[in-house]
Amino acid sequence: MLRIFVDSSVLFAAIYSSTGHSADLLQMGVSGKITIVISDDVIEETRRNLEISKPEKLTDLNKALSVAGFEIIAVPRNEVLAAAQHVAAKDAHIIAAAKVAKADMLVSFDKKHILGRPELAEYIGAAILSPKEALERIQGYGKL
Repeated sequence: MLRIFVDSSVLFAAIYSSTGHSADLLQMGVSGKITIVISDDVIEETRRNLEISKPEKLTDLNKALSVAGFEIIAVPRNEVLAAAQHVAAKDAHIIAAAKVAKADMLVSFDKKHILGRPELAEYIGAAILSPKEALERIQGYGKL
């Protein structure tokens, strides 16, 4: 089964709106078609951003965390420090988590620091895609 690591921008978008590519990815995870992997840092970052912009959606986040069947991983500090050699420090936890997770894809909306960086894809050993690109790639596998 494909392992898809989603960062907080994707988790936020999926919680914020039940439509769109991010929500579609999470729904695929809920239905068991793919494994959605996140880290504690992704949960906390998403929670902080929802508290600021849409606190009423925190209930939806908590519900998703309890029923969606996410695989939640811990990321050792040394992995984050190693990843910081390849990406901005604020994003090192995402790159490290995707690598530790042995994800098939890292899915993000971060065009400035993560998307379009082939050297990061090589470092983590996985494609780095937007939610739309990830869905297209998943559907192209013909497994779903």
